[in-house]
Amino acid sequence: MKKILLFLLLLLIVVAGILVFNTLKMGSKQVAPGTVETIALPDDIFKNLSKGLQYETISFSEDAIPDSTAFFGFHRYLEATFPLVHKNLSLEKINTYSLLYTWKGSDASKKPLILMSHQDVVPVDQPTLADWEAGPFAGTITDTHVIGRGTLDDKGTLIGLMEAVEKLLEESFVPSQTIYLAFGHDEEVGGSKGAAEIAKHLKSKGVTAAMALDEGGFLAENLVPGIETVAMVNLAEKGFASFRLIVETKGGHSSQPPKENTIGMLAKAIVDLENNQLPYKLVKPIDYQLEYMGAELPFFKRMAFANPWLFKDPILEALNAHTTTAPTIVSGGVKNNVIPTVAEATINFRILPGETIASVQEHIENTISDKIRVEPVGFLTNPSEVSSIDSDAYKILEQTIRTQFSNSVVVPGLVGGGTDARYFYGIAEDVYRFYPIRLGPDSMSRFHGIDEKISKDNYREIISFSYQLIKNFN
Repeated sequence: MKKILLFLLLLLIVVAGILVFNTLKMGSKQVAPGTVETIALPDDIFKNLSKGLQYETISFSEDAIPDSTAFFGFHRYLEATFPLVHKNLSLEKINTYSLLYTWKGSDASKKPLILMSHQDVVPVDQPTLADWEAGPFAGTITDTHVIGRGTLDDKGTLIGLMEAVEKLLEESFVPSQTIYLAFGHDEEVGGSKGAAEIAKHLKSKGVTAAMALDEGGFLAENLVPGIETVAMVNLAEKGFASFRLIVETKGGHSSQPPKENTIGMLAKAIVDLENNQLPYKLVKPIDYQLEYMGAELPFFKRMAFANPWLFKDPILEALNAHTTTAPTIVSGGVKNNVIPTVAEATINFRILPGETIASVQEHIENTISDKIRVEPVGFLTNPSEVSSIDSDAYKILEQTIRTQFSNSVVVPGLVGGGTDARYFYGIAEDVYRFYPIRLGPDSMSRFHGIDEKISKDNYREIISFSYQLIKNFN
């Protein structure tokens, strides 16, 4: 017994030593901030944003026809508001509504940049209108904020980027590398008619860019315990796929229910999928999140991140590092005393890198009854590739963030939602997702939600960041 206890004690000491050693070895990966260049911005930037928000460029569904009045009105607004951009950059309209500006660089040997955003916004639920501080399309300006649908997603970055380019042109700045401003019109419904067509157009012209930058990363404030501000630079995004589960039976009278009821079979399938989700995995770029974020945490929290071999399960769960399963639509039944002959449910999956649409469908079919038909439905896309953190483009982006936001911790990672960036992997050597929108516990719900708004200070930061990023690349 003494030998066993001694062995266990030695084992405990060894494990403790490994934990401490790995923790002490985990050093900061943050680059030193540079010198901040302060730029003067006029107060009319808020009026410009307000006007842009008033155009109801809403994407309702993949099949809906865009509102030409709203989109063309928004295009005329951009032309009137940013005259130097429209004088000095060439503009192509792709698939009628998407915009591609080309700012010709002075050095043809340098690979271009693609700076992205999107014009469209999501609808507003009519029952929630009374809960908004001001009308969602009024563009109301308060002492501290600009309120309206699109301030966070994504007209705030689009118009902010235009402000930055306009200011650079006022200063007679000429980029050394060509810069493309790519603004799709249907990102909120998949981007297949907007950004995808812009990417095809650039590819047909033989464009190979050093970097494409889009939304999908942000400044997370007080969202990570132990770190005040995390600048999430997302290198990849999960895939997106929905599958319809279809149950077909002979139905019948509710007074004589069969052993396998149509809706009961469907309900069991949904529960089985929720209870048997695909596993959490430590894949790229999740491992970067552990390395970059963990190094900045207090000692005992850092210990968990430094030793994923022991603590990875709770960490991966917190990071949502798996293919998620979400029932989103259920239908079936016509009367309270009739067992329906057909019942259907739609299940949405956000697919982790390393898995595919096909592997998810196989998982569904292996999990539920073979009496239920499984069909893919709607927009589908596999996970994106994972961009590099060793490229010159990433280093310039990282340095710009650290200089502009010196109290932030830059962390490369993975975004669960979809962006137009997915279409640019064949065009740009690396694709990143980041604009400095500040989001905290109280503001996360404003994305696609009630009372969407951006602070005036944060909007200034978006313009300044875009301005400085362009200069740093040149």
